[in-house]
Amino acid sequence: MAAQTPMMRQYIEIKSQYPDAILFFRLGDFYEMFLEDAVTASRILDIALTSRNKGANDEVPLCGIPYHSAQPYIAKLVEHGHKVAVCEQVEDPKQVKGIVRREVVRVVTPGMVMENDLLTPDENNYLLVISISASGFGVCVLDISTGEFRVTQGNSLDDVKREIASVNPREVIVNETDREQICQQLSEQLLQCMVNTAPEWVYDCADAKERITNFFKADSLASFGCENLPDAICAAGAALYYVEHTQKATVSHLQPLTTYHICDFMVLDDATRRNLELTATIVDGKRKGSLLGCLDKTVTAMGGRKLRQWISQPLLNCQTICSRHQCVLEMVNAPILRDDLRDCLDGFYDLERLTARISVASANAKDLVALQRSLQRLPQLLQLLSVVNSSLGEQLRDLIDPLPDVTELIGNSIADNPPFVLRDGGLIRDGFLPELDELRLICREGKGWIARLEKSERENTAITTLKVRYNRVFGYYIEVPKTQIGKVPEHYERKQTLANSERYFTPELKEYEDKVLGAQEKLVALEYQTFQSIREQVAQHSARIQTTADAVACLDVLLSFAAIAHERDYVCPVMDEGTVLHIDEGRHPVIETMTLNEKFIPNDLHLDNEADQLLIITGPNMAGKSTFMRQVALITLMAQVGSLVPAKAAHIGVVDRIFTRVGASDNLAQGQSTFMVEMSETAHILNHATKRSLIILDEIGRGTSTFDGVSIAWAVAEYLHDNESVAAKTLFATHYHELTDLAKTRSGIKNFNIAVREWNDQIVFLRKIVAGGTSHSYGIQVGRLAGLPAAVIARAKEVLANLERGEFSCEGEPRLAHSGDKNGEELETLKQSQLSLFSGADDPLRQRLLDIDLNAITPIEALNLMNELKKLM
Repeated sequence: MAAQTPMMRQYIEIKSQYPDAILFFRLGDFYEMFLEDAVTASRILDIALTSRNKGANDEVPLCGIPYHSAQPYIAKLVEHGHKVAVCEQVEDPKQVKGIVRREVVRVVTPGMVMENDLLTPDENNYLLVISISASGFGVCVLDISTGEFRVTQGNSLDDVKREIASVNPREVIVNETDREQICQQLSEQLLQCMVNTAPEWVYDCADAKERITNFFKADSLASFGCENLPDAICAAGAALYYVEHTQKATVSHLQPLTTYHICDFMVLDDATRRNLELTATIVDGKRKGSLLGCLDKTVTAMGGRKLRQWISQPLLNCQTICSRHQCVLEMVNAPILRDDLRDCLDGFYDLERLTARISVASANAKDLVALQRSLQRLPQLLQLLSVVNSSLGEQLRDLIDPLPDVTELIGNSIADNPPFVLRDGGLIRDGFLPELDELRLICREGKGWIARLEKSERENTAITTLKVRYNRVFGYYIEVPKTQIGKVPEHYERKQTLANSERYFTPELKEYEDKVLGAQEKLVALEYQTFQSIREQVAQHSARIQTTADAVACLDVLLSFAAIAHERDYVCPVMDEGTVLHIDEGRHPVIETMTLNEKFIPNDLHLDNEADQLLIITGPNMAGKSTFMRQVALITLMAQVGSLVPAKAAHIGVVDRIFTRVGASDNLAQGQSTFMVEMSETAHILNHATKRSLIILDEIGRGTSTFDGVSIAWAVAEYLHDNESVAAKTLFATHYHELTDLAKTRSGIKNFNIAVREWNDQIVFLRKIVAGGTSHSYGIQVGRLAGLPAAVIARAKEVLANLERGEFSCEGEPRLAHSGDKNGEELETLKQSQLSLFSGADDPLRQRLLDIDLNAITPIEALNLMNELKKLM
């Protein structure tokens, strides 16, 4: 490349500090990208790629976007897996000779996003940091957009997998020396998120401790609860490093680090979350049709995020669960209060994300107004909560700070409808600052002075079309049409010549221009400085606002539960530390809201660790086995989340884990077949289930041959019943009717089936779980309901009858009629007889029978023929 310009040298120097990011380099009103960044960005953003010095040896590829509309472009690049380093001009070009100083002010990555345009309102945008050592794993979870900052430590890779499934992070940070190992071990879990690295020294425990204590100005880690968790400390320290590396502004809104323990929450592996469709459906990954979509009547973005978090982390502490239930029940029984509270919350903006933007100095004046309007509702909210008696309701009320000082500060200072752009003026309310009022008066009087000047000049010159105008390039000027130039006074000085007019100025106009424009410039600058000061003052109260926001979010979720419970006739479950799971007239929470053409049929259930430990459920496909089993799992999970449940009554002993083995799919990325996936998931269940677990097994063994499948399913059922270290409550759906015999020899196994009625070769699903097994699968009838062609149904009946009668050929194969290469009369003849589906040569016995002429044979010939046929058999 030829000699570089000073600007390009500056670009290359800054780019060298961020080699893994696309650099948005501010040039005036544009962000420019150069070299490889330009090629990559132009392709992804579908914008024109051009070049500097086109055609020369030092040609430099470039592309650019307007700075004021950069957010959608940044979002698109981040979605495509790129970091974006935003480089701004940090000096005023008007006041600088030579090259303007530029600095990267932030690096945008999937987990380091603050702008509303790049965020989903009811979803957290998590960064997850993993620390690995010989003794275990540390996991830190951080949402820069809300300030949430928490950490935990696990003993196994399974703990990390579960946390990734629970958190669903947008970005994962690992030690650069561990990247290959972690990406290999967690390949399936990391498919949907960007993986970046931090230097190895960042994970030094002593360095991490110092970074955490310095950031929070603490003497030790004791107040954070992680002083004896070295892996957790390393993860939290690495998270803070990454925040400081990407966010060049103060991030004072980060909440004090909290330590949570994996053992405080129900264990839900990725397969279970997917099979139960907790936050998204299996079919299309959409929220609608999931448990989250079913239970979400929250009215704030904060509440929507809190609900998702609660569903992802069901509780194990019975007292905490019951406190949520009692608060919800209180709101169910107080409909007027419930509706008033929900109406009050409905006017809240996103306090958490507003506070975050204010703290990092990226909030505009409209953000402050939104915060103030939300805070104005707090006194009314506290007044409504004054009559609440539940312990949790009282706790939430005590956490809500009305923040009158912040409300008053913003209300007295910020204009009611300020502009989006901070440097356009109009930010500060009249009367807040005398200096601003004086400058505004000068500017307002200036407009009147201009009008008076125009009037007097028209009278003095007799030019009725004379105008006094202003533009940013030429300032103030007097414009006279060319037809009136002869009347222009001598003291007018020409400023610009146009096609149809001339523009002039006078010493008097120039003097006032300097005064007015100076005042306007000072006004805008002072307003911006004043706004910055107010924003900084509000940021100092971020901890108070966040505590209030969290309480409002929890209240919103509890009110959502109450509204749904009232609307859908949910019941408060009895919770204890026992092992009984008893549900009267339970209903599937999602399907009952989607059933339009038929009433949802409720079902009872009783499970324990003794007489009813494992239920074998048989019945045809489409009858409702899977729905029933998922329903039981969802009711249990809902109860431990804190919701009331869709049932007439429920008694639930707290469940430590829910396991599901449902459906079948290949895992091609791991080189695993459908059956291998099935067996791997089953093995995981058998190796991790406890007596307090709930297991849902649907069609174990169907991915292999019948005999192998029956054998595996039988052995799994035996193991779950006989192994005292497991003995988990289990629902086991199967088409292997042989498994019903297990109930004859094992007292804890019971048989149930889905009731079905037959009529005129048709079946009616009654959707009712009844005691006893069944040997009927009704597969052909289900095939008819599914729309199989009539010829296929008829053929299937023939084959089924053949198999049920045990009709075999002399080769020991079932006698099934050929039909693939026959037609007409011959096909009809073959339909009357049954030939082996697998035979190659003609059957001599069949051929001899076909050769008999029944009309011509004599009695003696018939006897001889019978003897001949006997020999052939």
